[in-house]
Amino acid sequence: MGTAGGSGGSRVAELRKARDLTQVALARRAGVSVSLLSKIEVGDRALTPTIAAAIARALQMSLGALYGETAVSEDQSTLVQDLRAAVRRYDIPDQAPVLEFPQLRGDLDEAITLREQSDHARLLRMLPDLLTGATTYAYAAANPQGWALLADVYSVVYWLAARNRWMDLVEVAPVHQSWAAGRQPNPVVTAVAARDRAGTFLNCGDFDGGLAVVDRAVVVAEAALSGPEKAFATGTLHLRGMTLAGRRGDRAEAQRHIDAARTAAEQFPADLHLHNQIFGPANTATHVLATQGDLGRPREVIRLADELFSTDTGLPPTRIGAVHLNTARAKLDLGDRDGAQSSLVQSWNVAPQGAKIHPMTLEVLRVLISLHRRSNPQLVQLAQRAELTV
Repeated sequence: MGTAGGSGGSRVAELRKARDLTQVALARRAGVSVSLLSKIEVGDRALTPTIAAAIARALQMSLGALYGETAVSEDQSTLVQDLRAAVRRYDIPDQAPVLEFPQLRGDLDEAITLREQSDHARLLRMLPDLLTGATTYAYAAANPQGWALLADVYSVVYWLAARNRWMDLVEVAPVHQSWAAGRQPNPVVTAVAARDRAGTFLNCGDFDGGLAVVDRAVVVAEAALSGPEKAFATGTLHLRGMTLAGRRGDRAEAQRHIDAARTAAEQFPADLHLHNQIFGPANTATHVLATQGDLGRPREVIRLADELFSTDTGLPPTRIGAVHLNTARAKLDLGDRDGAQSSLVQSWNVAPQGAKIHPMTLEVLRVLISLHRRSNPQLVQLAQRAELTV
């Protein structure tokens, strides 16, 4: 998997010109300065998610569409179509023999491990058959564990689709996830499904809509659950809430979700893995760090990263890679080019497949190359690995 059409900043220029808009016209529509838009387009400033969402709205498109789908090979394209077919047949059980639950549970655990390791290619290879098998089993067994398993598979489908910006699947997978969770309701599974549905709003740049989904789901979870289950369910929802509020630039709302998530995380001495989610002190810290970056507090990002890496978090590569990436962005904001490059390389080393397609990886890389005037061999090598035109 690779990039499609370059990084976000360069795509903004392409999309603007395709619509015959001047920088002045687009800047006015998006509510940003012409100077900032110009710097983003030429690579002197990184396109942040908040500004990207404003530009996407001005161009009347989703945030994911602005960034563009990742490019895939011919073989991978066939697998994506197979996955779309399996999602489309959500209510049509397969005629093949029904697999036993232990086998499906083992396959799902493998899929979750691949997700946490950021192994997108292997995950894509196994997901179409896993989703078909889980669908068939859920209908045949017609019991809570079957429907919960199917909902968890859809959560993995959503995750992979969101990372690759396959926006049709980003829209549909959480709807089917919520449908499966509601067949024989499990409040924790229902909360996770709501978190992923709020993620659809996040990926579309509709932060207000996502926050509404989170707040409604928190009320439901608080009424239906108690003890650690309540803490886990509401805590994972508040992680999504702080991200949405941070992208919206709402410091008070972000802090509300940060405080609630930290309170819920206090019930767990270490992070808990459940229903394709991770919640606890360490993962909460990574989300707080990312949110501080979205709120324009780079020094706080660096402080939190130092604090996080001073202990053994036990977090998977997907989360560690994200911390390094957010740290790279923060250092770039502070003018520390060498530090930003070092953190970017660490992010790439920890989770290379995820780094290759992440919009912020490409933006930080593009800005660093622009600032170095393409004279830095390590950056040029990274650009080649990302298939990024510079």
